Amino acid sequence: MRLGGLQKCSLIDYPKKVSAIVFTVGCNFRCPYCHNPELVDETADEISEEAFFSFLMNRRGKLDAVTVTGGEPTVHDDLLSFLEKIKQLGFLVKLDSNGTHSDMLRGAIDAKLVDYIAMDIKAPLRMYEGTVARPVDIEEIKKSIALLKEGQVAYEFRTTVIKSLLSIEDFHEIGTAIAGADRYYLQKFVPTKLLNPAFIKKTTYSDEEFREIKSIMDSYVTTCNIR
Repeated sequence: MRLGGLQKCSLIDYPKKVSAIVFTVGCNFRCPYCHNPELVDETADEISEEAFFSFLMNRRGKLDAVTVTGGEPTVHDDLLSFLEKIKQLGFLVKLDSNGTHSDMLRGAIDAKLVDYIAMDIKAPLRMYEGTVARPVDIEEIKKSIALLKEGQVAYEFRTTVIKSLLSIEDFHEIGTAIAGADRYYLQKFVPTKLLNPAFIKKTTYSDEEFREIKSIMDSYVTTCNIR
């Protein structure tokens, strides 16, 4: 597994758990607002699996969980064996994914290698390719949505909201795509280091507009919150 960094502790990324966060190198999307450009363009300083697992072994009893994020973890053929090693150390595992490899998600769930999955919903399905700047197999996105909604593992869907990319009306289409989901989060875009530096000038919606979007999503999902 190619690992591009390690955040030692988070109380946010895995709900209600103290979690280490490990970043995988490489992604099949090129979202212009990605805040981990070094992972996408594969220029990140990498750490070895040995160093990572040494870190974990020294934190048993101190950390609850490990969040595996990216980049896009499911582009790596050895992801499941990597998750298995984490589970063998007794940690809960949260996996972040863009949903483009439903078989990998299915394998992780069936083998009980994940305890929580967060899947990004980038845009209405008809707008995906324009948003992520890459060809997208929309059927894979649909399969991953359906898989998580089966409820075999705790999950959330989430969308990073940039005003110029998503209209308020677009959320009706997003809602339709994930209708019946347990949890959905609206994430405010925060300009920082980005894959496309021009997006530093982009903005998100006002708090009042976010409440309007939330009211739309409340009619489609069980719980919608704003981050």
